[in-house]
Amino acid sequence: MATTTLSKPALQPKGSAGAAPNRRPKTPLSRILATVIVSVLAVAWLVPFAWATATALKSETDAASTPISWIPASGFTLDAFAKVLQSGNIPTWTLNSLFTSAAITAITLVISASVAYAISRIDFRGKRMLMGVIVASIIIPPPVLIIPLFQQMQSLNLIDTYWALILPQVIHSPMVFVLKKFFDQIPRELEEAALMDGAGRLRIFTTIVLPLSRPILAAVAIFVFIGAWNNFLWPFIATNESSLLTLPVGLQTIKSAYGIQYAQNMASALLAALPLIVVFLFFQRQIIRGVATTGLAGT
Repeated sequence: MATTTLSKPALQPKGSAGAAPNRRPKTPLSRILATVIVSVLAVAWLVPFAWATATALKSETDAASTPISWIPASGFTLDAFAKVLQSGNIPTWTLNSLFTSAAITAITLVISASVAYAISRIDFRGKRMLMGVIVASIIIPPPVLIIPLFQQMQSLNLIDTYWALILPQVIHSPMVFVLKKFFDQIPRELEEAALMDGAGRLRIFTTIVLPLSRPILAAVAIFVFIGAWNNFLWPFIATNESSLLTLPVGLQTIKSAYGIQYAQNMASALLAALPLIVVFLFFQRQIIRGVATTGLAGT
């Protein structure tokens, strides 16, 4: 049986022709100016996070006292975190968020990659119309679809189930568009060589296209996971069962029970953001590369 050696293709934008653009060398003054601007922006971004952390480490009396100050009069304490952890079912809500976010990410990757590859490589009737519908659906605000989705889940008797949390979140038109654009850049010669060796479309997709697309698939997976984890509106509407609540929704019920408790509000917000901070620390290189190469931050 004939074998074909496949190497990773050089995926370059059309028209670049491999030529490096002419760039003016940066002067020391411009580097210092850029460093100062980036440092100021970084400090401005960190101030709200530092204030939330300082407030979460105060007692409720110090958090509500005036004039406001960074250093509490009675010292820092972990009472707000302890009360939040004791009042709610944090482990169950965290597991629910982890399970639903992982399921949404896995299903979204399978659906989006399959649709994107079909549109990129297979000619079929209605292909242009399907691509037009996908692009047009990107501009539809998700809250507009809340009522139709709820009625659909209710007609299927899926309200207050994991399926109600997962299924409406697995269709991501921007991800299909991004993956389709990436698949377009993969040389067709690789697939034609595999076809001559007798490989089918499914085998080409799973053994050639997907391995070559690991960077973009990782970027899509990270952004879908973050979006599913942070989603509050749909899980809040889709379930009232306490054992099925996700972490953002569950923490909101604690805040509602206590009214305005500034320290506990900030502590619950930090607890909800903590898993995403861990994800960013482990996958920051992939996230930055994904934003730089795909523009997913603007989708």
